[in-house]
Amino acid sequence: MITRDQLNEKLLKAQYAVRGPIVIRAQELETQGRKIIYCNIGNPQALKQKPLTYIRQVLSLLEYPELLERPEVLAQYPKDLVDRARMILKKHPHGTGAYSQSVGIPFIRQAAAEFITKRDGIEAKKENIILTDGASKGVQAVLLSLLKKENDGFMIPIPQYPLYSASIDLYGGKQIGYFLDEANGWQLSEAALVQSYESAKKSGINPVALVVINPGNPTGAVLSKENVQMIIGFAKKRNIAILADEVYQENVYASGKKFHSFAKTFSELNEKDLTLFSVHSVSKGFLGECGHRGGYLELRNVPNDVLAEFVKMQSISLCSNISGQISTYLMVAPPQPGDESYEQYVKERDGILNGLKRKAEILAEGVNKIEGMSLDVPQGAMYAFVKFELPIPKGVDPQGMSETERLAFEEERDTAYCMSLLEETDICVVPGSGFGQLPHTLHFRTTFLPLQEEIETLVAQLKKFHEAYTAALAVQ
Repeated sequence: MITRDQLNEKLLKAQYAVRGPIVIRAQELETQGRKIIYCNIGNPQALKQKPLTYIRQVLSLLEYPELLERPEVLAQYPKDLVDRARMILKKHPHGTGAYSQSVGIPFIRQAAAEFITKRDGIEAKKENIILTDGASKGVQAVLLSLLKKENDGFMIPIPQYPLYSASIDLYGGKQIGYFLDEANGWQLSEAALVQSYESAKKSGINPVALVVINPGNPTGAVLSKENVQMIIGFAKKRNIAILADEVYQENVYASGKKFHSFAKTFSELNEKDLTLFSVHSVSKGFLGECGHRGGYLELRNVPNDVLAEFVKMQSISLCSNISGQISTYLMVAPPQPGDESYEQYVKERDGILNGLKRKAEILAEGVNKIEGMSLDVPQGAMYAFVKFELPIPKGVDPQGMSETERLAFEEERDTAYCMSLLEETDICVVPGSGFGQLPHTLHFRTTFLPLQEEIETLVAQLKKFHEAYTAALAVQ
């Protein structure tokens, strides 16, 4: 029998906090009949967000095409969606049960290119787009491709989404963390980037790419245009690629804030030498189709021989799943004015986005009323990175600890806090140490995806719990 010590050390090293021990314990409690409020992961439909009708209607016709021969059934579907399903089957007659081309169904890749052109007013080429099983597979393809030597590393934001840290560990690369500026709305600081880069170089690590998540996960920040321009300038000066995680581009709530794509900013700067990888996904935005695992990777400013290697890599997995490819098509080519399905699509889309905006406000307002907690209203995405303070137990002197000991002490504290929160309130959040945080600070990440009444309950329970937990620590 294989034992754990026979497994790949890189696998053992990789950690993925959003589905870690606290979530495992939440699932155990759920089997005991507890009603858990899962705020650990951006999984909208698991938190009662209804799927958009037009996506499920088109998919239903494609998964069971015989319905297209039944007039009494089609009478219940908007005509434009029936026509859309027939068009898809004409362009991809094999349906959903057969492989496609490795890089994806051609007309869907073309639609993704047209989506980028319409969004940004720039040229985008079908040939530079690969359809993937969610954005995660696109990210991992880039990481794996660029890690040539053991000392190669990726600059990743701190806090970051653990897909990056776990995948880098799994592939044998090096993490190069750069701290986001919490005091400045979690924007990127050029000074922090420079410090991170130079520190890595001094340690013998070779930075090969810079990861940017915009809007931010777990911070909810939306980067300004000036910040995006600064990042491009920083990367160009050092000749390192940019990996832009832009899966939350539709999730912008703050007044005066706007999503600025890296592709558009590249075009405005006439940047033709620096390589850009961008990913998008059907899992986020207002679709929330996480289970369909659809997305795309766009490669910009890469020579044909490099593109060919990415195509080869995708070919090894044959292709991304077909339902996910079709969901990606429906994301980038939604109903248009004049379509029978358009009015319902707009109503559902706006209802979801307005609801997320309101829940972000409720969460921040409630958190900021709790003594020892603080949170700026999330500007975008689906998450909040809540900062909290805990009293130091009597007899404990963090100042007398080594840096390693103190970081371990702080990690134990935020993990214990989140586990206790789960046990006592049925609220499942993720400790800030699972994402990375500025030393000597404590945070936890929560989504604001649950129903509004559940967010209101969460805030009330959080206040009661935090007051009791800190009071107990103070008398220890």
